[in-house]
Amino acid sequence: MNNDSSRRSFIKKSAIAGSAAIVAPTIVSSSVFGANDRINAAVLGVNGRGKNHIQSLMNQENVQVTTLVDPDMNLLKERQKSFKEKYNKDVALEQDMRRTFEDPDIDVISIAAPNHWHALATIWACQAGKDVYVEKPGSHNIWEGRKMVEAAHKYDRIVQHGVQLRSSPAVREAIELMRDGYIGNVYMARGIVFRWRPSIGDQGFAPVPEGIDYDMWTGPAPKRPFSRNLVHYNWHWHWDYGNGDVGNQGIHETDLCMWGLDVGLPTKITSMGGKFLWNDAKEVPEVLTSVYNYPEENKIIQFEVRPWCTNEEGGATVGNIFYGDKGYIVVDGYDKYKSFLGQDRTPGKSGDDGGESGTGMDRGAGGTDGHFANFIEAVRKHDKTILNGPVETAHLSSGLAHLGNIAYKLERVLTFNPQSETFVNDDEADQMLTRNYRKGFEVPERV
Repeated sequence: MNNDSSRRSFIKKSAIAGSAAIVAPTIVSSSVFGANDRINAAVLGVNGRGKNHIQSLMNQENVQVTTLVDPDMNLLKERQKSFKEKYNKDVALEQDMRRTFEDPDIDVISIAAPNHWHALATIWACQAGKDVYVEKPGSHNIWEGRKMVEAAHKYDRIVQHGVQLRSSPAVREAIELMRDGYIGNVYMARGIVFRWRPSIGDQGFAPVPEGIDYDMWTGPAPKRPFSRNLVHYNWHWHWDYGNGDVGNQGIHETDLCMWGLDVGLPTKITSMGGKFLWNDAKEVPEVLTSVYNYPEENKIIQFEVRPWCTNEEGGATVGNIFYGDKGYIVVDGYDKYKSFLGQDRTPGKSGDDGGESGTGMDRGAGGTDGHFANFIEAVRKHDKTILNGPVETAHLSSGLAHLGNIAYKLERVLTFNPQSETFVNDDEADQMLTRNYRKGFEVPERV
């Protein structure tokens, strides 16, 4: 993208909060420093999670969603109508996100598009001087996740990853307990994603419906014939666009596994699974078990995805279990935990943010509203250090899922070098760290 002219219009000198000192020029939208301090936001992707983004942004003080962006004009018109009914305000519609990045009145880009768009949209937004909230997974592959980090730092942008459990007081309390040795030496984390995922059937190919810009929907991915197997939502289960449930719901849990164990990417990875239930159009495994070993740190992560009838583990069906030599902690969903101590599993400390059945995705400090509040505070202060889910978490938690998926595809144990973010003497695996990008939608080598 050629952003020279738009960047010039954004360049301002920023004052350090609470002082008159002037720091180096940075790229910021003028309205952030306007008289009323209002932040204007655009939401990219409005079919599913984007609806929550709209609501949470509108729930923030002095934040206004001004533009909705989606390749599907039919969806856009529906959201425009419901937006007017709920907020009694008009909202602009746009099918091509690039025009939104060029709009000098937009300060914040909130990305809830399909996974294959997350990294490139984030990079483009950073280059255009916008701050970004990006849904999980931050990236579709490991290489582009690193490029996201580079772009956020190069353009000095605020980038928040949509892992809202990092803003949960209860979950943060559980992390502190582990850091303080409450369950002893924490050597293992187990992430579980047991979701009800029925067959999607196979709807075959079809003409592109009127109102859908399928070229923009496809973006960086290979352009397949149009199918309702992909548009909307079921792209999650196809490798060109999604990453399976370990890279969907599972990113909350991969992130928490790494946070709780205080580790980065692993050196040994193995994964096994398959499709055992449905003869449908899904490409990704329905059942997947991955193991991530950290022999240098004497720690290990187990991760399991199940799609249908199953038991709970420690009372959770989506969550994390941390094991120490004095007990274990179960994090249930996004906002509650319990602990159990000793051989008799004596109940210990617990915490709960509230919400219904521990699923407070959009409530209070630990829900989406709270995570957006943390993001908006960081935007207003232009202080990335206060972010609960900074861009590095987007890269690492997504990267863990990607490593498991690569091991599943190659059907062997992989050795990884976290420093170089490449595999050890394994050209075949290295080729799966990135992808071939469609012309005009390339993730740049130099951001």
